[in-house]
Amino acid sequence: MSAVMGGRAVALAVMGLVVACVSAQAQSQPAAPLASAPLGHSAHHAGADMASAEVRRIDKAAGKVTLRHGEIKSLDMPPMTMVFQVPDLTLLDRVKVGDKVRFRADLQGGTYRVIELQLAP
Repeated sequence: MSAVMGGRAVALAVMGLVVACVSAQAQSQPAAPLASAPLGHSAHHAGADMASAEVRRIDKAAGKVTLRHGEIKSLDMPPMTMVFQVPDLTLLDRVKVGDKVRFRADLQGGTYRVIELQLAP
């Protein structure tokens, strides 16, 4: 019976060392930055980095929209007319050619994409 008790004492001692080592390591390393909210999460961004545009063409079959847009600060892009990919095709159901819109875009894999799109107020 004392062999069992001795085994438990050793196991508890080892667990205590593991906890102490993990705790010491966590204290010596800087905290990881918190993950940011997805770009499409409008409450997080509150419209601050949305750009203004006019819808010039919609190609839902190809998942593309042509926008004549103002400056896109988040992409360091001057005003121009260009074609964007639209991964979420339901965004294109909200607008028609000629509409004034606000949008958020990103650059992923060398492709400019509209990730949020709404009618301008």
